[in-house]
Amino acid sequence: MDSTYTFLANFAQTGGLLYFVVIFAGVLVYALWPSNKERFDDASHVPLREDD
Repeated sequence: MDSTYTFLANFAQTGGLLYFVVIFAGVLVYALWPSNKERFDDASHVPLREDD
């Protein structure tokens, strides 16, 4: 029983780590993709706009 729990716990930890690494890499690629530069530059100036 103890070896089954240990195996499942290790599998869940490894799977969770891989899942979050893949999600982080995806967000990083999205944020640094060259075609998104104009959108993010525009969004970075939103707090400084003086719209009436």
